Amino acid sequence: MTRSEQPERTAHQSHRTTAVVSAASVRRMRALARAELTLLVRSRTALWVALLMPLMMVLATYSATEEMDLSEAGLSQGEAVLTGGVGMVLLVVIYLNLVPALVTRREERVLKRLRTGEIADSEILMGTALPTVTVALVQCLVLVVAGTALLDVSAPGSPVVLLAGIALGVAVLVLLAVLTAGLTKTVDSAQITTTPMLLVCAVGSGLFIPLEIFPDAMTEICRTLPLTAPVELIRHGWIGGLDGTELASAGALSLAWVVAGVFAVRRWFRWDPRQ
Repeated sequence: MTRSEQPERTAHQSHRTTAVVSAASVRRMRALARAELTLLVRSRTALWVALLMPLMMVLATYSATEEMDLSEAGLSQGEAVLTGGVGMVLLVVIYLNLVPALVTRREERVLKRLRTGEIADSEILMGTALPTVTVALVQCLVLVVAGTALLDVSAPGSPVVLLAGIALGVAVLVLLAVLTAGLTKTVDSAQITTTPMLLVCAVGSGLFIPLEIFPDAMTEICRTLPLTAPVELIRHGWIGGLDGTELASAGALSLAWVVAGVFAVRRWFRWDPRQ
């Protein structure tokens, strides 16, 4: 083999190694996700949170917006319900289900045993989150299709912006769930530790009440919350109204929360039991 051929062969071997590692990573996460999905289906509480609670929250959003004057926010009732409902589905299904799941796996030393194998830390977290994320995305799709038909709402005007908002919302909520799980000592206390973030995001991120209805000072504070920017992208991906600068600002704020969340998870998440 000549010297000129050696770099080409080395690069080819490196590419094959990367492909093998990537395929192995996908297989490991898929196996872990399959096990998590089995546990999710067997848990009545988790199924109730994942399947019925979002529907109840959407109905509550519909009732809450009946007496509101949404003209200032440029929304119809159907648009407010659907955009807030998508955010609520992500918040309830991902955040409220993933926190107790991670706490349970940690306290049972499952996470600790997984770390002794080939699977990477990021693969463990993503594999654990994958079932709840999939359920949430399916529910969002059903909500978009059914809501458009039943509430006489036009189809999303900017599907790319809508999908970007959903993707960023998923990333932010998974990271928030991991961080909350790190602060939660037992599965029973998960109901307590998840409540503050649930209430803050539900009220202050525009899920129930559009931010335009709040006083200006409160609106500016609420815009900095972790879920506000993704919800804003979801809403305006549906109805439009944001220019390029505002879209970039909302996207940048969401990415900033994602970066901060990744750093915090690496720094403070506990893999060992807290007992």
